[in-house]
Amino acid sequence: MRFTQVAVHRLAALSPGEIILNLVLSGLAVAAALGAGFALHRLLGVGLRRLPREETANQVRSSGALRLGWAIIKFALAAGAAYTVLGVWGFDPLAWSGGAAGRGLIRVAGRLALLAVIFAAAFELTGLAVRRTMARLAAGARDPRRAAQLRTLSPLLGGVLRSVIVIMGAMMLLSELGVKIGPLLAGAGVAGIAVGFGAQSLVKDVLTGFFLIIEDIVSVGDTIRIDTSKGEVEQMTLRTIRLRDFDGTLHVFPYGEAQVIHNETKTFSYAVIDLQISYDSDVDAALAAMRRVGDDLAADDEFRGEILSPIDVLGVETLKENGPQLKARIKTRPGADAGVQREFNRRIKQAFDTEGVVIPYPHMRLVLPGNETKSA
Repeated sequence: MRFTQVAVHRLAALSPGEIILNLVLSGLAVAAALGAGFALHRLLGVGLRRLPREETANQVRSSGALRLGWAIIKFALAAGAAYTVLGVWGFDPLAWSGGAAGRGLIRVAGRLALLAVIFAAAFELTGLAVRRTMARLAAGARDPRRAAQLRTLSPLLGGVLRSVIVIMGAMMLLSELGVKIGPLLAGAGVAGIAVGFGAQSLVKDVLTGFFLIIEDIVSVGDTIRIDTSKGEVEQMTLRTIRLRDFDGTLHVFPYGEAQVIHNETKTFSYAVIDLQISYDSDVDAALAAMRRVGDDLAADDEFRGEILSPIDVLGVETLKENGPQLKARIKTRPGADAGVQREFNRRIKQAFDTEGVVIPYPHMRLVLPGNETKSA
């Protein structure tokens, strides 16, 4: 109240010319702070563009530490501008801060700022430590499935630990502000019970996702099918699984809705080959060509590491209207089946052409009625 009375008294004592001059000087102080902030922002952008890789630049740009540092810089510029403006109008913030109220406010603000910096640093360092630890363990894992499982667990574990840090930080900040957190915790417990009853599907999604990862049913990088959607698992959060299909469409499923998951790339895959030949073609020659092409493909340096076992020619699967259908399969590394199958199709077409084996195409026979004479 005393500060307000002093401020009103000083402003009333100023002449119109002094008020205009103070307004101009205040505007210049604010403009200088804004200009400094704009210049620092441009310098920061130039520095990020000069980083060696675009991925690294994006990671730094999205880093919470960078956002916190930029917020501190903006706060410092705003505080400097406010101090200058107060000085222009004849107020001394340092003299006011020497009082009991000022010292108390500065002490509380300092503790709050220190806690904010500590928890922000812990938030970033925890995420960095989890990512690097999981990446190191995944790189050293001999089993590809184990490596995929570790990569899947990395964001989930980081999210849980970061959530704990955020909750602890919020409680300590509220405690510093004089808020009694005991009743808050009790109220949060009651609210948690109520939310648990009202959000049973959410709890089901979280538990289902947890067991999917622990039991190694699905991992990031697997090709799976849920209902009619098929794609590569791009991300698994605490509640949802995200698939990216061939044309780039992103499918997001809550774990509770993924009742049946078809994993096509766990441990190994099969390139399934269904070929139809005409009834006039030699079936034995076609089967021999399939075995020969499969063996040549397995001996090729480009595909040798992708194929796990020799081609398994099953024979004539069924007899269709245009000819017999032949079936075979090649066991491959997880996810390599599509590339192996495309190359097999290219080579078997050339082999069939050489052997005189004909691949039929759909045709239609039209029977036209003859000319009829009508009697009058």
